[in-house]
Amino acid sequence: MRQCIDTLNRLYDQNARSLMDPTGDPTISPEQITTQREQRTAAIIYIWRCTTAYIHERACRIRSLRWRFGGILPISIRNNLSEAEIEFFNSYSSALADFQSSLGESGVNLMANTEPPKHLFVQVRVKEDYGEFETNDGNVVILNKNSLVSFQSSFQNLAFSLKRCDLHLLSEGKY
Repeated sequence: MRQCIDTLNRLYDQNARSLMDPTGDPTISPEQITTQREQRTAAIIYIWRCTTAYIHERACRIRSLRWRFGGILPISIRNNLSEAEIEFFNSYSSALADFQSSLGESGVNLMANTEPPKHLFVQVRVKEDYGEFETNDGNVVILNKNSLVSFQSSFQNLAFSLKRCDLHLLSEGKY
């Protein structure tokens, strides 16, 4: 990064000098000076784009480190980060903690339940009185007309259970 910054500064200074004193070297034609300036400008833009992409990739990796290790980085990783990157990690961790604590009364832990569920959480409205109903997984549910019943079931058990009783599926989501 330092070498890229030094190169950017050197090219920028050369362009600035050629603009300030366009007749600096009498052996070079004005067209050649313009061509050199355009080439230096193209190099500046190329280096700037590469360094910007590098910085963006580092920021993405630092964000993923926050999700993998939580708010405290291992020493081996911390030693390979610059001061600016450590500051970015700390500010990202702080912003994430502020966001989590702002949701609901006791906050939400976004680090919990990062794996997809193996079962569905289902809420149904009963259309007719049925009484006690035992699902395939052994749970007993009381089905009274117009009542809302929530239960957790695997997809195969849910499909079989809904065929056996007269229920209207209201909503289906992940638990």
